[in-house]
Amino acid sequence: MQGIRYMLAVSVVFFSFQLAPIEIIKDSFSVKGNCLMCKTTIENSVKSLKGISSFKWNPTKQLVKVKFDPEVITLEEIQKAVASSGYDTPIFKATDADYDNLHHCCQYDR
Repeated sequence: MQGIRYMLAVSVVFFSFQLAPIEIIKDSFSVKGNCLMCKTTIENSVKSLKGISSFKWNPTKQLVKVKFDPEVITLEEIQKAVASSGYDTPIFKATDADYDNLHHCCQYDR
């Protein structure tokens, strides 16, 4: 009988953790770009990353708006992925090689 009570208690604790709300963080950061090709490249730079529920770059405002799960990914990891596609972020500067690989119309003023 005690074994059943123990299993029941463990189950209740386990399921209470499963039902806990997921914390989603909304944030934004600046990314320079010139055109819709930039938009595609910037947005595709994070497609393979887990934990991002929304990621949009606004070409007019030069701003990324992102929603992500901080238990899965950090803002630094997201910005690093963007920088590796050739676009500077507030935290990471794209390497010259990544920047030079951008199409000529996408090479923004640094």
